[in-house]
Amino acid sequence: MTLAEIDLIHMISNAGIVVQLVLLLLLFFSVTSWAIIIVKYRYIKRSFTQSTEFTEFFWKSRDLSNAFAKAKQLHGSPLARIFRIGYLELKKTSQTGQPVEAESSDNSGNNPPFKTQFAGIDNVKRALRRATNTEMTRMTQMVPFLATTGNTAPFIGLFGTVWGIMNSFSGIGQRGSASLAVVAPGISEALVATAAGLAAAIPAVIAFNFFMNKIRIVETELHSFAADFLNIIERDILRIERRRA
Repeated sequence: MTLAEIDLIHMISNAGIVVQLVLLLLLFFSVTSWAIIIVKYRYIKRSFTQSTEFTEFFWKSRDLSNAFAKAKQLHGSPLARIFRIGYLELKKTSQTGQPVEAESSDNSGNNPPFKTQFAGIDNVKRALRRATNTEMTRMTQMVPFLATTGNTAPFIGLFGTVWGIMNSFSGIGQRGSASLAVVAPGISEALVATAAGLAAAIPAVIAFNFFMNKIRIVETELHSFAADFLNIIERDILRIERRRA
């Protein structure tokens, strides 16, 4: 341990109770922020990697059932999860008699009206919308804490700074001297509190902006994939209708 580190520990241990509480609070913000940064970075990296893998497989595969089997293997992909939900809703709609991909007819023996062909798509669309909202909620979990840290940590450090300077002036008043020995402890506390506030805030702000940019990209991809999936279903329905005609 270097002499500077020993002096810093000695300085903190001899600081006033208010400054120590400020530093303890900033330490909590910093440790929690770094834990969130590590967890979210790994989560988002996994999401991008597996979503890219699923997207490539989905567009190469011509069978939705094969894509569904692949999606079940990619637990970290938001795209795979919303596809699984949409596919299951599509199967459920088909099984309950909605003519999405199944041949059906009305009581008179004629084909059902064309508009009823799209009745099941509304269910799939709602399921995809709910799944997308769920994925976005999952992606943004814990990220607002980084914004809170970035916004509040500097002011908490500033409070410790002000308190340290107040202690310095109090020491000057009690001893009637403005020597360095009187002023230095309070000023040191103030500088440490300021540095701690910035050390907690700066990484949190950088990480928050980075994650929000990645989350916006994921949101765009989710909406685009949901729209493409619905287009595929509608094209299949139109193809079936042409065959019946």
